[in-house]
Amino acid sequence: MKRTLKNSDSEIIAKKIIYKKGNNKTLARILLSEQKNFCAYTEECIGINDAADIEHFNPNLKLGENDSYQNWFMVKHKPNNLKRSKWLEPILHPTDEDFEQRLIYFEGYFIHNPDDIATKNLIDLLNLNDENFVKNRKNFIQRRRERIQERAISPEDYFKERILKEIDSIKYLRAIQEEFNINIWDMIPQP
Repeated sequence: MKRTLKNSDSEIIAKKIIYKKGNNKTLARILLSEQKNFCAYTEECIGINDAADIEHFNPNLKLGENDSYQNWFMVKHKPNNLKRSKWLEPILHPTDEDFEQRLIYFEGYFIHNPDDIATKNLIDLLNLNDENFVKNRKNFIQRRRERIQERAISPEDYFKERILKEIDSIKYLRAIQEEFNINIWDMIPQP
C-alpha cells in the first residue's frame, strides 16, 4: 500500500463538495481521478466494470461534522467489505507524510517497527498481510521480473509500455516501486 496524496487545491475542497446520503457521483468521480483510477487499499486499477465505494477511512466520522476530504478514498467494493469492522486506534492514516517509512514493504509483506502500534493497527485493519494478498503480490512481481528478463528491457520501459497498452494490468504499485526501484505513480497519467 502506498501513501495516498491529497491535493490542497482539489476540486472537492474548491467546490465544497461533501459526502451525503444519496447521490455522490461527482465526489466519486473526482476522488477516482485524483487516485488515477487506482484503489487506495489494493492498488489495483478500478475499471469501468468494477464496483467501487467512497470509503470513509475512519467509519466513525461518516456523515458527521468531521467527515471530510481527508477521510474519503475510492476503493474496490469487495476489499472495502473485507475491511475489519472494528476501528483501531491509534492508526496510521493513508495520507501521513511518513507513511511509506512506517509501513515497510518487504518481499510481499507489509511490516512495521515493533513499537509502531499505529502501523500495526493499519495492517490489521486492512488485513494487508492476508496469505492470499501476499501470495498474489509475490506472484505478480515474479511474473513481471520474468517478462522483463525475457524481453531484456529495463523495468521502467516495461511498465511504461504496460501503462500505455494495458493499464488495468498494473497493480500493487508499492511493490512495483520497491521491487523495481521506479516511481510507478509518476509514470501513470492523470485520467
